[in-house]
Amino acid sequence: MENRGVTGIVALLVASLLWGTTGTTATFFPRDVGPLAVGASTMGIGGLLLLATAPRLSLTVLRDRSGLRWAALGAFGVFVYPLAFYSAMQLAGVAVGNVVALGSGPVFAAVFEWIGERRPLSRRWAVSTALAVLGIAGLALGRQAGSGAVLVGNHAGTAVGIGLGLLAGAAYALYTYASSRAIQSGLPSRGVMGAMFGMGAVLLLPVLLITGAPLMQSWSTVAIAGYLAIGPMFAAYLLFGIGLRTVRSSSATTITLLEPVVATLLAVLVVGERLEAVGWIGLLLVFAGLAVLVTARHQPKSGGATLESGA
Repeated sequence: MENRGVTGIVALLVASLLWGTTGTTATFFPRDVGPLAVGASTMGIGGLLLLATAPRLSLTVLRDRSGLRWAALGAFGVFVYPLAFYSAMQLAGVAVGNVVALGSGPVFAAVFEWIGERRPLSRRWAVSTALAVLGIAGLALGRQAGSGAVLVGNHAGTAVGIGLGLLAGAAYALYTYASSRAIQSGLPSRGVMGAMFGMGAVLLLPVLLITGAPLMQSWSTVAIAGYLAIGPMFAAYLLFGIGLRTVRSSSATTITLLEPVVATLLAVLVVGERLEAVGWIGLLLVFAGLAVLVTARHQPKSGGATLESGA
């Protein structure tokens, strides 16, 4: 059981590394490729791949009454998240959009756990999440956009962008919580991911058909979109499902706060953005928060999740 807990944490960390490449990758799109097209293609195509590679397991989930309920609830989050997330980055800026969306995820996840299970949160979770969120705020304050940044918002739209970032955080927490509950009930993780993201992909396909024409303008845009769908979406969410077998949703969303750290480092190294001293301090705080959480003792639980958020 101890090894399963460690495997789950490692799976979530690797998924976060893949997710962290999305912002830098998106900078290579031409300016006429909008955020709705990027979001719909990434999770729409990736969701269909998850469904196509596990059709029998996904059907098993959809035939289960409880599994269908959780998959449908999660699919709504899958639909909302990419559209709100990429739009938030366009309106409020990459750093602020990431901070609001991902920083609010653990809070919303904890709220969903409390509403759905009346599960109290531990001091360890509170300390680790506070450190990580403060660290991400430091990253936002210490990050200055270079000439390579593309999804940059304007001052008039900042408030709307922040609101969309909060919506994205809630949607991310919703599908994380829904998939966690389905997996903990004994349903196969690949089937849960396939059913939930497949249903979400069906909802996203009309958006992709309406907005996605610029993605087909060259082989390079097709290749970029393909990477986003296969790497940060398909492969990452397979790993995400493995992680949710042993890690509760509130803890999983805290661990995946590694994503904006990776995104910031890549923006500095590849895109040419600058990170001031407060940003480097923020980076250290994120790692400190993750260290507090992932060093928790792993104890067997009948529900399947072993990384405690309520002990």
